[in-house]
Amino acid sequence: MINKISQELNSGLKELQNVVSRLRDPMTGCPWDLQQDHHSLIPYAIEEAHEVADAIRYGDDQNMCDELGDLLLQVVLHAQIASEEKRFCFDDIAKAASQKMIRRHPHVFENQKETSLEEVSNSWEKIKKEEKNTTK
Repeated sequence: MINKISQELNSGLKELQNVVSRLRDPMTGCPWDLQQDHHSLIPYAIEEAHEVADAIRYGDDQNMCDELGDLLLQVVLHAQIASEEKRFCFDDIAKAASQKMIRRHPHVFENQKETSLEEVSNSWEKIKKEEKNTTK
């Protein structure tokens, strides 16, 4: 079952990445999409995040699915632009998010024994603070 879910996820992501790649193709792409850069897309990312929040608030699953797709599109667009600029790619984004979640959940991935919500929250904040200190 997990393999099927993984295949479907990969299939959907690959399709979206291919769509965005075609939209940004310098020869045959969409003029509006080709004009966009990280800065010009800021308002759209914010708008989509707000629309996801509204869909969640109103308990509208179909709208939430649609709005999450729009938010994901923003991530894929940013990844495509960064990839074109040889800065990073979608896979880099996904790997960074996975590594961050593994690092911040030692009680799951390293068998540490935080058991209460308070212990887990304290551990999360401590790890987050340590990460900020190492990036400065």
